[in-house]
Amino acid sequence: MTAAQPWDGPQAEADTVSTTLEVVIPVYNEERDLEASVVRVLDHLATLPWTVRVTIADNASTDGTAVVARRLAHTYAAVRVVHLAEKGRGRALKRTWLASDAAVLVYMDVDLSTDLNALLPLVAPLISGHSDLAIGSRLGHGSRVHRGPKRELISRCYNLLLRGTLRARFSDAQCGFKAIRADVAREVLPLVEDDAWFFDTELLVLAERAGLRIHEVPVDWVDDPDSTVDIVRTALDDLRGILRLGRGLVSGRLPVADVAERLGRASADAGGGRLGLQVAMFAMVGVASTLAYAVLYLLMRGPFSAFGANLLALVLTTLANTAANRRLTFGVRGRQHAVRHQVRGLVVFAIGLGATSGALWLLHAGGHTHRGAEVVVLTAANLVVTVMRFVAMRTWVFRRGGALSRPAR
Repeated sequence: MTAAQPWDGPQAEADTVSTTLEVVIPVYNEERDLEASVVRVLDHLATLPWTVRVTIADNASTDGTAVVARRLAHTYAAVRVVHLAEKGRGRALKRTWLASDAAVLVYMDVDLSTDLNALLPLVAPLISGHSDLAIGSRLGHGSRVHRGPKRELISRCYNLLLRGTLRARFSDAQCGFKAIRADVAREVLPLVEDDAWFFDTELLVLAERAGLRIHEVPVDWVDDPDSTVDIVRTALDDLRGILRLGRGLVSGRLPVADVAERLGRASADAGGGRLGLQVAMFAMVGVASTLAYAVLYLLMRGPFSAFGANLLALVLTTLANTAANRRLTFGVRGRQHAVRHQVRGLVVFAIGLGATSGALWLLHAGGHTHRGAEVVVLTAANLVVTVMRFVAMRTWVFRRGGALSRPAR
């Protein structure tokens, strides 16, 4: 990832930021443990060299949590309370973080499973401007974790799933110990749709795609035996969240490139993005196009000759392939230069037509006219042409003035 823009620390924003660090503790029915946890957090924050605030985000508690929270706010000047009418950790964090005047925003679980000694290394890179987000990791090298084998297995499998489906590179999505710079939060949070447990994962994936730097801190972590999290329901919600987020990124509905531009970062999904990402997306589009070509060829082989069916199937799939790669692989949106891109795509198509027609001619010259053999040979030829098409698209079709075409604004 690209380095974060330098930031001179709390003194540079003294006129606009009254608090350097705000710690948000989302709670639901925590009347028993809330006071002791908040006092522990306040005692630890007193050892840090910054102005601080603790915000208790009451997620529609039905017990005496609200009473305890108000008493803490009256007792300690650095404590405030926000009451929400609906449950949801993500909802609580979005509301409190977006309304905060602090420079760096933190959240931690009320059970304080994470050792508070990790707080300083968590926030220091954000205050210095070195990083944009920071997360506590229970799976990173140097972390010490005490929890049952069931939760350990679920956590590791979930993070492996994120790596395989959303290409996540962070090691621990769900540890309740995270921090974010306020300027970054204002840009990324409006894109986060989930209001519950998937909020963490969605925030981190979007941040990665926007080219933001995520700092990981190994933590000492002890499992809370009284946790009320429904593991099965949460897992199903997370799977639905992965599918929704994946569709949003593939379709271009989530404007991470715009966020990257406003923050001065290089988006991993921008038109000139990482080669590996482009190859993966191009391959997906290519597989779909190849299958569509085979189906169209067989459908048209009856009323048309082999050469005619090949021509029509290639034209239709080439138009669709160019449009899909324009949007999904190379991140070009809007109608600007769309005709030019299709014309250039058709030039590449003509080369591909020559290659596949030549393969078909050689097949017939050898006395093989079976339709199955035709499909096999033409499909193989198209796979070779696909490599040539990717190089042409990357270096010429979607290139303008020496650079890949930028998405229309």
